Amino acid sequence: MNTTDPQIVLGTMDFGTRVGPDHAFAILDSFVAGGGVWLDTANCYSFWTDPSGVGGASERLIGAWLRARPGARDRVRIATKVRHNPLVPHSWPESAEGLSARAVRAGIEESLERLRVDHIDMLWAHAEDRTVPLEETVGAFGELVTKGVALRVGAANHAAWRVERARSLAREQGVEPWTALQLRHSLVQPRPLAPVAEGGHRMLTAEDLDLAQSEGLTVWSYSTLLWGSYVRPDKPFPPTYAHPGTTRVLAVLDDVAGELSATRNQVVLAWLMRQGIDPIVGASRVEHIEQALAARRVRLSDEHLARFEQAR
Repeated sequence: MNTTDPQIVLGTMDFGTRVGPDHAFAILDSFVAGGGVWLDTANCYSFWTDPSGVGGASERLIGAWLRARPGARDRVRIATKVRHNPLVPHSWPESAEGLSARAVRAGIEESLERLRVDHIDMLWAHAEDRTVPLEETVGAFGELVTKGVALRVGAANHAAWRVERARSLAREQGVEPWTALQLRHSLVQPRPLAPVAEGGHRMLTAEDLDLAQSEGLTVWSYSTLLWGSYVRPDKPFPPTYAHPGTTRVLAVLDDVAGELSATRNQVVLAWLMRQGIDPIVGASRVEHIEQALAARRVRLSDEHLARFEQAR
């Protein structure tokens, strides 16, 4: 897995839609001031909220922030994604761009323009597109690395076998392979085999971690704090999390948080980072990102990890 120390990634999905410019700029400023580096966005964020019916608002906001903060581009790394942006407003998934070579090239070109940058530090394939030969997608991503417009490439919401197949195809083509995985993961887990309500989400599995460990891949996780469910009574866990394991894990979480003088959220983030996973954290207020960054100072012991594992 990732050979560098795991770090908090700032999720910017709601920037430019639910989170307006002033709040978003303040969050970005606080994140960088606190030592944060990676920003995670996508070309489709957030078409389901934006009155325009297409994505791009998050990338445009980050681009405006970079322009307003000379030198900021040297302090941050930017990850974006292609696959889901509707080509026809309000028509998804029917008009989703997909992962053809043409779509990938057009997607990054438009992202660079919105972000006002000359390269992306990490470009993700946002989800599988089985209507396109994997060879074609792999070649297109590899070509972008060769051109220097994407420094690294990764796969979000892909089955482990598809990632490894893609890596094999990249070797055959002599192009840069996917070296990162992005999947949904948190301390509490849904009932086994229960489908999650959020369309397109793929849960991280032991097989994904095994692949990452074997191949030295970076792992990012999203929905890490489950939309505030750990700490907000008004945001209960989704029904798929209603099982005895959740109750047991939350009891251990409270004990460990008390022992370490940390919040529930901070312990969850520390638990992810202890496993070499980079957690993505969305924030709508400055204090949210400040509290998240403080999780880097929370130290979980082997005994803590064992207690969580036993509870699950």
